[in-house]
Amino acid sequence: MIGSHAAAPLIVVMGVSAAGKSTVGQEVASRLAVPFVDGDDLHPPANKKKMLSGNQLTDSDRAPWLDAVGERFAIASAKGEGLVIACSALRREYRDRVRSYAPDVMWVHLDGTPELLAARAVARTDHFMPASLLGSQLATLEPLQADERGLRVDVAQPVESIAISVMEALR
Repeated sequence: MIGSHAAAPLIVVMGVSAAGKSTVGQEVASRLAVPFVDGDDLHPPANKKKMLSGNQLTDSDRAPWLDAVGERFAIASAKGEGLVIACSALRREYRDRVRSYAPDVMWVHLDGTPELLAARAVARTDHFMPASLLGSQLATLEPLQADERGLRVDVAQPVESIAISVMEALR
């Protein structure tokens, strides 16, 4: 269970490409009546171009993006406002970087079988992240650790069920 939290929740919906981060993030934000930001929109254009060409980002590529995510949370927190951001946050060190800006952030790890995620990735035609990078994302993924405030949910569930699980965890 998540434990106590601020009245204005700060939530990262995390996971690999095609897990449904944006869809779930929008649903959770709507239920909480707080803003939603798609972390993909915070990537510098060079990062998007690199991924679109099928190349993995390096940690130095990700650093300014993770800082932008963290800064958004810090601003919301300073204003006493809630915020939901969809952000892959695949490695612990990436989550730690975001957490350095917003220690109270809650992580919602969207998890699914490689087969389900691959089927979703191949079905997408309007995204800059090619399905070919899913394998490298799965290899990079470090699940939430016991000391990280959050929960893991199976993406095979309907979006509404996932959102309900998040809302229950916030209680």
